This record gives sequence, structure tokens and C-alpha cells, in this order.
Amino acid sequence: MPVDPLHRAKNQPSRGSRPSAVEVRRSARRSRTVSAYREGDRTIVLIPDRMSEAEEQRWVSVMLDKLAAQESKRVFGDAELAERAQQLSAQFFEGRARPASVRWVTNQNTRWGSCTPAEGSIRLSHRLQGMPEYVVDYVLLHELAHLLVPGHGPRFWQLLEAYPRTERARGYLEGVVAAERLPYLPGARTE
Repeated sequence: MPVDPLHRAKNQPSRGSRPSAVEVRRSARRSRTVSAYREGDRTIVLIPDRMSEAEEQRWVSVMLDKLAAQESKRVFGDAELAERAQQLSAQFFEGRARPASVRWVTNQNTRWGSCTPAEGSIRLSHRLQGMPEYVVDYVLLHELAHLLVPGHGPRFWQLLEAYPRTERARGYLEGVVAAERLPYLPGARTE
């Protein structure tokens, strides 16, 4: 049975990976600019047709880093969070998970999220604000799944298998927890 990093954050760190699919589109009309955007679970990178394979690889890496930085700065309010929960429920649980409330809270310092199935309330830790969207989505899905299956048994984990970034998000959260436990930051000066 998988360990639950949302409710017990004492796991070994695991490094997340890049988005599951990157599609590079070359254009003869594009002369200098490179751009990228997310389309579902894919990242689309637009480059000039004349670029070499090495330049393509370098630009894909640069653009993925830029997108990740932009996404980490995006912060949802409670209304957007509730709307996102509704979208995720529709996409992954056929709309069956219907929370009565979804909100950010500042009193969860050891958990990433919590759910009270009897009330239909979902609360996410403010510590998630500023993390990549796929991580917030995973925590929302985790708590939405609790509206359908209260415990962490096989049926619960089976629900979360539908989300393609589950392992990546869990690795990210485990890494955050591990970094918080470090006695110092590597490379930091201690004088």
C-alpha cells in the first residue's frame, strides 16, 4: 500500500520529473522566437524550423523551466480553488466528488490538506500556495477522493491512479518535507 505524503509527511525524498509529454512544433514562418504553453498534460514548444537538435533540446529545457516558474507564482483564491476542485472532479471522478466547501487554511503545518467527508469540506494548507499547479491539483484530487472513499485503502489509491502526475506530485511534496528537515541549506554560508 502506498505511503500517504499528504497526511504523513515523513517519507524519503523523490525527485519529480518533467511533464509527461513535450511536443515540439517547428515553423518555417517563425524566425527567432521560441514560445511554450501547456495543453492538458502536454507542453507545446514552438521553435523556428532552422534550429538544430541541440538548440531544440536547450530551448525545450529553458521553456519548461520558464513555465514551471510561472506556474509556481500563480496563486488561487478560495473561489478559484473551489472551481478547480469541481473541474478535477468532473475530469477524473465523473463529477461524483462534490465538496460543500473548499478553502485555504493557515492552521495546517504538518498536513498538505484535509477532508471531512461528513461535512463535505476540504481544506488545503496555505503552504501549497505558490507550488506548481500539478501539485495543488494532486492535493485537491487526494481530498476529493476522500469524499468517495474515506480511508487510504486500495480503492482510494485506485481512484488517484487516474491522475497522470500523482507520482510526480508526491515526489515534489516528499522533497519539500525532506528539505524542511535539513539542518542547513547546502551551499548556504554559515558564519
